[in-house]
Amino acid sequence: MKKIFILLLILSFAVSVNAQEMPCEEQILGYEHMFFEKGAQNDCVAITNLHNIICKGNAFKVAFNCDFKSECAKAGERINFDVPEAIYTREGTLLIPACSKVVGTIIRIEKQRIPNKNARVYIDFECLILPDGTAVKMSAKPCTKDGSLKEGPWHTTGKLAAYTLGLGIVGAGAGTGFAFIPNPAKLGVGYAIGIPVGTTVGLITGLITPGLKYHAKGGENIMIILCENLCLCKQQDCSCNEQ
Repeated sequence: MKKIFILLLILSFAVSVNAQEMPCEEQILGYEHMFFEKGAQNDCVAITNLHNIICKGNAFKVAFNCDFKSECAKAGERINFDVPEAIYTREGTLLIPACSKVVGTIIRIEKQRIPNKNARVYIDFECLILPDGTAVKMSAKPCTKDGSLKEGPWHTTGKLAAYTLGLGIVGAGAGTGFAFIPNPAKLGVGYAIGIPVGTTVGLITGLITPGLKYHAKGGENIMIILCENLCLCKQQDCSCNEQ
């Protein structure tokens, strides 16, 4: 009987030790929501007892760590980005602390082409580095229609306007000169001919020249969108200076 009691005691002790060594099972406690950004496809965040999981399709801002020029970059290069502000859910849970960084790899660059096709830069955002140095695997891309970074329509319009205005002025000057040769009274006719011809040539020139290169200044924000869920350990709300 004594031997049986000792055996039961040993077995119960072993079961207790194994129970303590087993990791806590992850359980979803609820769902919260990101601030919905333009272009985002989702705003859901799963809150578990171990992690905060930002679901696929959420979008947030990152900023270029330094100046970027598409003509100076090449596929395979890594680019560093900063998370300019701490990212919280609408309910107040801290997801990504301020002073975190995102590392991206250039996977392809399409140079500017004729007619008027802007350069495009494709980047795979693959790693989030928290202020304490912890690296978290992620998968994200630029939050644009084709998943690339390129100059916006305002820059393209500005280029066309510059060509149109510049050659319109040249045309006006040429028209004025031609009008004065036979008769100064024909000045109005010279303007009427020179300006439309100059602006038309300028617009056509702008359309058939190569598009714009992609440039970004250090600190310039872009939006990225998650291609997969981003699983983060619980974060303490502390500032950069306290890190």
